[in-house]
Amino acid sequence: MFQQNVTAYFNDDVSPVRQEWVDYEAISPQLVLAVIASEDQLFPKHHGIDTASTRNAIKAAWNGHSAGGGSTITQQVAKNMFLWSGRSYVRKGLEWGLALLIELLWDKQRIIEVYLNIAQFGERDYGVGAACDNLLRKKVPAKLGRSDAALLAAVLPAPAHYRIDKPSRTVKKRQRHILKQMRQLGGVAYLTFLSEKSD
Repeated sequence: MFQQNVTAYFNDDVSPVRQEWVDYEAISPQLVLAVIASEDQLFPKHHGIDTASTRNAIKAAWNGHSAGGGSTITQQVAKNMFLWSGRSYVRKGLEWGLALLIELLWDKQRIIEVYLNIAQFGERDYGVGAACDNLLRKKVPAKLGRSDAALLAAVLPAPAHYRIDKPSRTVKKRQRHILKQMRQLGGVAYLTFLSEKSD
């Protein structure tokens, strides 16, 4: 977010980044479930990195290919909080190391709380507070239902291009897929691992 604000300043863009912190307890469990279903279904089990995806990425890089995607929620927290944008082997290596460190220092509940407060949901909207207020026109993130939660999660792969306020056919298709994944995970009962690991 700091990087985006600095860029906007030097480009004479008067539209600042919008962000409002929301505590974990004030975030709808449906949104937590939707994001895990969409972004990182191994989140309860891994220790910061998905070893299978990491191994595939290293193998692809060794063979001169690019292996996109595969970043865990913890890796995305590391990238968005501490690292610069762009792609390089150095940045990816730092991302892996920071993700492992974050998992040592924070429990899963804290990690998902931070992620939901720094993730980009719109061109200038960062975090669930800004997304609900400015894009969904709903003031209370705690009361988000399944459909709205899946819609927010649906834009995460490309929030500068996908729109929550005017969802495209692609976004609606992703929303339906995420709703299906949420059901397959067992609904919000699936989230008991968060309270267990944060006790």
